Amino acid sequence: MEKLPNGVRDHSLISDNNVSPSATPAPLKQPFVIGVAGGTASGKTTVCNMIMSQLHDQRVVLVNQDSFYHSLSEEKLKKVHEYNFDHPAAFNTEVLLSCMEKLRSGQPVNIPSYDFKIHQSVESPSPVNPGDVIILEGILVLNDPRVRDLMNMKIFVDTDADVRLSRRIQRDTVERGRNIQNVLEQYTKFVKPSFDEFIQPSMKYADIIIPRGGDNDVAIDLIVQHIRTKLCQHNLCKIYSNIFIISSTFQIKGMHTLIRDVNTTKHDFVFYADRLIRLVVEHGLGHLPFTEKQITTPTGSVYTGVDFCKRLCGVSVIRSGESMENALRACCNGIKIGKILIHRENNDGRQLIYEKLPKDISSRHVFLLDPVLASGYSAVKAITLLLSKGVPESNIIFLNLIAAPQGIHELCKKFPMVKLVTSEIDASLNADSRVIPGMGEFADRYFGTNNINSKATSLTADLKLRS
Repeated sequence: MEKLPNGVRDHSLISDNNVSPSATPAPLKQPFVIGVAGGTASGKTTVCNMIMSQLHDQRVVLVNQDSFYHSLSEEKLKKVHEYNFDHPAAFNTEVLLSCMEKLRSGQPVNIPSYDFKIHQSVESPSPVNPGDVIILEGILVLNDPRVRDLMNMKIFVDTDADVRLSRRIQRDTVERGRNIQNVLEQYTKFVKPSFDEFIQPSMKYADIIIPRGGDNDVAIDLIVQHIRTKLCQHNLCKIYSNIFIISSTFQIKGMHTLIRDVNTTKHDFVFYADRLIRLVVEHGLGHLPFTEKQITTPTGSVYTGVDFCKRLCGVSVIRSGESMENALRACCNGIKIGKILIHRENNDGRQLIYEKLPKDISSRHVFLLDPVLASGYSAVKAITLLLSKGVPESNIIFLNLIAAPQGIHELCKKFPMVKLVTSEIDASLNADSRVIPGMGEFADRYFGTNNINSKATSLTADLKLRS
């Protein structure tokens, strides 16, 4: 973990070949902001480091409130021992708010660099890129309501006063070049009174209070689990309970980067699309009903497990949905797969051209396959057909790689019991109803069909029911 000046840590750099901060694209959803407060030397930084170490597969940025101290004038420097560094007025909260707002909106920022030995902000600020998680750490980050309003989670680290004092003495004498007498005088005159007046009262705003700080492994684990759950929840997940997004990791983000890149070759596009599709299929299978089953292992032991749901079938929306068939077959040996061909008549019209489905589809759980959910009109047409064949709405699981909010609204409002499983939710649709940022024409890139004749050949070929 690279430590930048004043404790600013930037985990948003995925590789050594990153673009400059000015070229960093804005995220499609706001990051998860965590505030970590507590008394001086309570273990706040240790807690932050433990959280970040467990979120190693996310882009995490740590910002210290200490970076935003006001620079002391020459007059104040002469009486530095009379200056209260633990008072809210000691911080440039306006600059802190500006930096946090930019990070939340996906913009890179320059964090001030504060030198505690000379009590001045030095000329070289620290560039920080936005991340999936932003941790703001400091003694008074819960004191100002404007700062609190930026946070999704507020944590207070509660540590015994004697422990905090001993840690403060060690820190200030070793790291900041001060003598013990000055540290004790400052603690008695400013640190403890400010803790009693400003810091401890802010604990009432905390969502989580961590006793013993970094020694409380159980609390850290529970916090990280909650953060991971929230990171998987797009804002639309709060509206529709039938949306399921697979957990994002650097591996998944990297695969999305490759299949979205206009310069990616067909071979690489197919390879990484297949990997993503397999993950989506496996996640979709997890939403099937199961029954408990006991078996005997080769050692003679009894193992209590589950038995897979056996009456399944897939239905692919021609052409792009056919790209997902191999992954479904690899996971479900011998599964029946039907076909639906839907023609786009205009911006909001769809016509069913062809369908061939298993005769007993009404008694099966159905995986509807289409890698891109754009406007949602084709998906609605396909689901309406399945319902007309007697398939219960709750038996349909729609699998895709990316989904636009417009399509999600269209589908989930009409069919609240259909489960939608995807790997990412994109920003929007453009004027041509194409997903933005999207990945282009998926079927053309996957099958290598870039002209009208080859498309027509693909559409008319192999329409028989595979079993």
